[in-house]
This record gives sequence, structure tokens and C-alpha cells, in this order.
Amino acid sequence: MTAAERPGWQDPRILAMLFFVFLAGAAVGALTMRFGLHDKMHPHPRLADASTLSFNELRTELNLTDDQAEKLRSILDDFVAYHHDLEAQVESYRATGKNRIMQILTPEQRSRFEKISSDLNHP
Repeated sequence: MTAAERPGWQDPRILAMLFFVFLAGAAVGALTMRFGLHDKMHPHPRLADASTLSFNELRTELNLTDDQAEKLRSILDDFVAYHHDLEAQVESYRATGKNRIMQILTPEQRSRFEKISSDLNHP
């Protein structure tokens, strides 16, 4: 079958062009997500800021008494402290796991592992 007889979609030039268009789109999408769009699409407000905002909104919207507002603030403060304790605990587990991994690696592997870990934690 000659090139003239082949359907257009089987032409290697068309297939190559489609491949490069797809590849360019994937690259642009990956770069866009890496350099900030992901954070704008999926914001992660700091818990303390969110609880302060929630407190002010609840106090106003629910017309809380001073006693109720004080109790609500105490509950939110406890929740923030609990959240910070959990974050510290998770960080401790990560450090313990990393130390255990480092113990089984050769010096060269440790160096490579540090680089991989650094790249993952600081994109």
C-alpha cells in the first residue's frame, strides 16, 4: 500500500504531529500546575487563620453572647492546639522513618536518598 492509498490517520507525519501536540500540552499543563495553579485551585488556608475567621463569622451570624463567644474561642483554640500536636507527631514519624531508611543504605545510597528527599520536600 502506498502513502497515497493509506488513510490520513496512518500517515507517520500526522501521527508524529499528534504526538508532539499531546506532549506539548502535557508539558504546559505540568509546568502550569507546578508553578502555582495547583495552589490556587486547591488552597490550604492555615488552620489558625481559618479558625479566627470561623470564630468571627459564627459570633456575628449566630449573635453569640459574650459567654458563648468565650466558650467557642476556647473550643477553637483547643482544636488548633490539637492540630499542631498532630502535625508535630507526623513530623516525628517521618524523621524516625527516614532514620531507619538511612541505616540500611550505603553511603552512596544515603547521598542519593537525601537528594531525592530534598527534591520531594522542596519542589
